[in-house]
Amino acid sequence: MIERYARREFAQFFSLEAQYRRWLEVELAVLDALADAGVVPRDAVSEIRSRAVIDVDRILAIEATVRHDVVAFTQAVAESVGPAARYLHYGLTSSDVVDTAWGMTLREASDVLLADIDGLLAVLARRAWQERRTPVVGRTHGIHAEPTSFGLKLALWHAELGRDRDRLMRAREAVAVGKIAGAVGTYAELAPAVEAQALGALGLVPETVPTQIVQRDRHAEWLFSLAILGATLEKMATEVRSLQRSEIRELEEPFARGQKGSSAMPHKRNPVVAERVCGLARLLRGYLVAGLEDVALWHERDISHSSVERVALPDAALLADFLLRDMTWLADGMKIDRENMERNIWRSGGLVFSQRVLLRLVETGLSREDAYAIVQGHAMAALTEGGDFRKALGSDERVAARISPEELAALFDVQGYLVHVDEILIRAGITGEGTR
Repeated sequence: MIERYARREFAQFFSLEAQYRRWLEVELAVLDALADAGVVPRDAVSEIRSRAVIDVDRILAIEATVRHDVVAFTQAVAESVGPAARYLHYGLTSSDVVDTAWGMTLREASDVLLADIDGLLAVLARRAWQERRTPVVGRTHGIHAEPTSFGLKLALWHAELGRDRDRLMRAREAVAVGKIAGAVGTYAELAPAVEAQALGALGLVPETVPTQIVQRDRHAEWLFSLAILGATLEKMATEVRSLQRSEIRELEEPFARGQKGSSAMPHKRNPVVAERVCGLARLLRGYLVAGLEDVALWHERDISHSSVERVALPDAALLADFLLRDMTWLADGMKIDRENMERNIWRSGGLVFSQRVLLRLVETGLSREDAYAIVQGHAMAALTEGGDFRKALGSDERVAARISPEELAALFDVQGYLVHVDEILIRAGITGEGTR
């Protein structure tokens, strides 16, 4: 099912053929190190390297009998090599190959996802700077609070996504690990120097304390970085969904020519991509639970983690890639209704400016309690009876005695809330040239 959401080239990255080719890379890297150590003949390694063939169908046919994937792999490769194949898999246990290959796979998958994140960051930075002077009502508890900048909403997403990128970079380092340490990690058959050379050739570092496996807290950390990335993308999509509601209509995700929103109602333009992001983010988070369950294994290793991660790790990577591309498309093409944003600021009759009036009354010497009571009284009347909040304040002798009509008008100026927007964006690394 995940393949439905995946880019074909990225899905192929996790194919059986790609897996077997990485296994062969590990085997060859170990053989090169063994040849340099004088353990196996260099000629044999050259012959294996030149003659080894990956035949997926043959491997699967053998596996149907032996019921062990690595045995099937080594046996099928040996058939293509001939007598020199006796040195293939020399001193190794299956997890030496499988776990080291996982380190390569997750490192390279992380690089794809980091590039995806960079693409979305660039879109958010550009649009945040463009919309930094676009006023929109801020909402807390879903209720109008005070005006803010739509650019700040985008900058918030940009900052959080930047932290997601940092987390994925750290997780990439955590999983770019292998082990060539034998059946229980004691290097009984192969010296640590062989491991160091082989892993160095593959761009990996050795597991600090190996058992038969690379420890799965590393993979859980990687899945956590994707889970929290999904949460960030869901946060963005949830905001789009909320602001596209008919009663608000401040945002709208792209709607293509010929697209249909409903089989029954021709007028519908639904935030289907944003909803899809929210739904699939739930699935992405679920893989973290599987990864955490894989950490606790029996003694030096059991196999309960293996079947889980063969699904969880590729699927999580493919989902994260898909969600990032969906959100990049949405953020780049979403329509901004600035007139509705302005209209919604004033929908409550100016109540969103209440704190500025409160503070100005306090500045004139009125106690905070008395100032609050005055402003709240007029606010509640305007809210329940639909009156003009600003006009009611101006007609109140207690207010008029302290705030002139000109001062009162200035307190209801939206631009007063955008004074520090540029400073915030620059602090977030966003400028007119994009992300710094």
